[in-house]
Amino acid sequence: MKVDASNGMTYAPKGKPAPVVKPGEFVFSAAHLDHGHIYGMCNALLEAGGTLKYVYDRDPNRVAQFVKTYPQVQVALTEQQVLDDKETHMVCSAHITSERGPFGLRVMGAGKDYFADKAPFTTMAQLNAAKEMVKATGRKYMVYYGERIHCQAATLAGEMIQAGEIGQVVHVEGFGPHRLMAHARPAWFFEKDKYGGILCDIGSHQIEQYLYFAGEEEAQVTYSRIGNYANPDHPGLDDFGDCNIVGEKGTTNYFRVDWFTPDGLRTWGDGRTLIIGTKGYIELRKYVNVATDMEGGDHVYLVNGQKEQYYNADGAGCPFFGQLILDCLNRTENAMTQHHAFKAAELCLQAQEKAIVIK
Repeated sequence: MKVDASNGMTYAPKGKPAPVVKPGEFVFSAAHLDHGHIYGMCNALLEAGGTLKYVYDRDPNRVAQFVKTYPQVQVALTEQQVLDDKETHMVCSAHITSERGPFGLRVMGAGKDYFADKAPFTTMAQLNAAKEMVKATGRKYMVYYGERIHCQAATLAGEMIQAGEIGQVVHVEGFGPHRLMAHARPAWFFEKDKYGGILCDIGSHQIEQYLYFAGEEEAQVTYSRIGNYANPDHPGLDDFGDCNIVGEKGTTNYFRVDWFTPDGLRTWGDGRTLIIGTKGYIELRKYVNVATDMEGGDHVYLVNGQKEQYYNADGAGCPFFGQLILDCLNRTENAMTQHHAFKAAELCLQAQEKAIVIK
């Protein structure tokens, strides 16, 4: 799986085609390209057999770059042109974080499914409005929690857990450092009411994967903390955050996220996950195996009663996207339930709201 390894803003995994539909059977469009994750979202849907029809953005330079990457796409002159298109099944968006919820309401109100970049909301009111719109329209509000659904190491770990390799999961620990590159960030990235705070933003990845690996449907935040240690010029930025969560089944989660990836690391972040079970544990080194000559990411380590073993997960694939296409066509919930997508969003909002400011 090829990636731009140095820059998290343009992180867009590109894998092997694994179509679940024929050309034209599932049509999607893209609107509001404020974050580079839109490329990862589109890549994955195209690889799963989706057909990209329209792109819309208010910035012509972003549109030009998108068209250069996907020359088959048609340029929409307005957002409404995308929403009115009768062929488009789903609209993807990496809007400014605070605008993702309101745009999702417009998408679902137009009778289309919605696929938003994470974090999907910045306020609880936006989440509640989305829940009501889903109930009223029957449309989907899915979220690109990319550090699990677009990570082959996470795919393999999920298969190992389902196979019983580590027994019952009791604890998940996540580490999500990112490279800041402040000079290249847009102004909205540093405004908390627009990006939501670090626990709402990149913390959403960590919370979603905890719920998935632990098999939890309900959980509560027990404590959370945020700080700004090294960016006084950007007082609205949280450059550090951590959080503890307890699930309804008694599993626990701790995660730490930050903007302190040093320039010496060859990738944008040394993201890791540790999954502890009653009969063993799994460690994911998602994007780099630091200080080794191993190229790329997707490193998985398994230790249980029979063995200790390393796996390279390249080839495990990312089945979420094909499952999502089929869910949209068949109105099923195999890729991710709506409850799961919204519960992860709810918990990251609660973590941010409850956070103690430590610096």
